[in-house]
Amino acid sequence: MSNREHARRRLRALVLVGALAAIAGAVVGSGSAGEDSPAEGEPSFCAAGSDTSLARVAGQGVMVRMEARADQQLLGAARRGEIGGVVLFPPEDIAGRRLAAELERLQKAAATGGNPPLLVAIDQEGGAVERLPALAPAVSPYTIAQNDDIRDARLEGRATGFQLRELGITVNLAPVMDVPSSPEQFMAPRAFGSTPDQVARLALGFATGQRREAVAATAKHFPGLGRAAENTDFAPTSVGASRSQIQRDIQPFRAAVDGGIELIMISSAAYPALGGNEPAVLTPAVVTDLLREELGFAGVTVSDDLLAPAISLSRPRREAAVLASQAGIDLKLFAATGAPGIAAALTAAARSGELEARGLRASCERIVALKERLAGGEPLAGVGSSGDEP
Repeated sequence: MSNREHARRRLRALVLVGALAAIAGAVVGSGSAGEDSPAEGEPSFCAAGSDTSLARVAGQGVMVRMEARADQQLLGAARRGEIGGVVLFPPEDIAGRRLAAELERLQKAAATGGNPPLLVAIDQEGGAVERLPALAPAVSPYTIAQNDDIRDARLEGRATGFQLRELGITVNLAPVMDVPSSPEQFMAPRAFGSTPDQVARLALGFATGQRREAVAATAKHFPGLGRAAENTDFAPTSVGASRSQIQRDIQPFRAAVDGGIELIMISSAAYPALGGNEPAVLTPAVVTDLLREELGFAGVTVSDDLLAPAISLSRPRREAAVLASQAGIDLKLFAATGAPGIAAALTAAARSGELEARGLRASCERIVALKERLAGGEPLAGVGSSGDEP
């Protein structure tokens, strides 16, 4: 059986998996746009004239790790508005019903505190990076690239989106849009091809599929890890590419921006050709000047893990969060361990003048706008060509 036919059969079979639907409906529907939207003339959740404290505004920009269960510390943070989302690292053998129930508890805690629904994110790329191996995608980006068939990419993306949404997961930290410099480069097994055009076409195909199932897509790792010698998850890394080489490598990200992708993850590598030796995630020239102004990205920027060695070896977590916000990062992600006190640190920095409060509010507005789009469970706008949709 071909990969395409296998994917089609799996996708058709998914409609029979209804046991989790009622649970997932409570999770993702706990804050519909109609119920949570302010009445006409009232300030939004993030606005300066609202009743929302600056601490809760800052909290919308914090995403922390969740494993098997929503423990009391996590529930309390959600209720107090200290976090805006979680990134999942569940045990591989966790039952779907159990995970969905834990996410429902967490969403209820956020709602009890008067906060917007939490973003629930996961790394479900396929192949080497797949937090829930029992779920789609059934093949890796590398295999999709070898077949070079956009229909396979869309089918795998759609199956992935369907299954994640059933569990109450609303954001996939995929697809990878890095262009590896060689078949031996460490990103090659995770990449959708070996050229910018192929990566853009197939990665956007995967994104299209999952977005049709109301799961937001995340293009990563801007401006590209395909020329990095070391993985930033393990060590600080500097990419010695020229500005012209970087402009070539960001072509898939340009295509993603043009297609309206919801999130872009910023790399923790340094890019001296772009104006400094600090990690990109802490560099305004990368996040604000290149991504926002040159490429015109208006969605949510998310950091790579701020507790990874590429950052944590030189920056304490609270300092990293403040610097990332200064650079233009909306969603500060802490995946290695828990990260209490980040919202408070951001609030203190805004009150001292180290951060602009209006910047925190603008980030909050982008994040809450994404949550409102996700809350209804409707398909998100398509990315790229819609021909031959599954």
